[in-house]
Amino acid sequence: MKPRFPVTATIVVLAAVMTMIALGVWQLQRKAWKEALIARYAAAAQQEGEVPWPMKPQQVEDALYRRSHFNCAKVVSMTSVSGRSALGDAGLAIVATCRLGLKSEVAVSLGWTLAPKVIEWQGGDVHGVIASGGEGPDGKLRPRLVAYPPVPGLQPLARPDPNDLPNNHLAYAVQWFIFAAIALVIYGIVLARRLAPAPSRR
Repeated sequence: MKPRFPVTATIVVLAAVMTMIALGVWQLQRKAWKEALIARYAAAAQQEGEVPWPMKPQQVEDALYRRSHFNCAKVVSMTSVSGRSALGDAGLAIVATCRLGLKSEVAVSLGWTLAPKVIEWQGGDVHGVIASGGEGPDGKLRPRLVAYPPVPGLQPLARPDPNDLPNNHLAYAVQWFIFAAIALVIYGIVLARRLAPAPSRR
């Protein structure tokens, strides 16, 4: 008896393969978008002069990598995180949380130090470069200021660089295309074996 062609299984496999290919194409589109975004940020980083501090979430993206300043009315907390100096040395970044208004708080990277140190900074006017502070509880992008010049007692931190933004969409696209090809090859082998005529018996 001749084996029946597995219509349902073939449809499922082809649908999965098409989905993988679509995901690969989407990653290529994301790659182009990320490259354009990095280029725009790089151009912004080269501009002189300061921009107003972005007080609204929708203003943050356009202000990234530009110079700005604000007045830190109150230092809420002080901490240290890993960071690199302007010379590329590993160490610590001293970060203060400033209160700008009744409900507005902003992180300020005050400068770099090799070893832990206590910084007596009481706030005031601070100038620097706007960097991403990650997403807030509401899912919206928050700004962070990297101080230039650093506060007394600290060294300059590495300037925020748009080229540090991850852009691995090409690798993801290649992975999806490889998955699609592997799925087709494996199913092709299975299908060929299923439809192969049974060996004759003597």
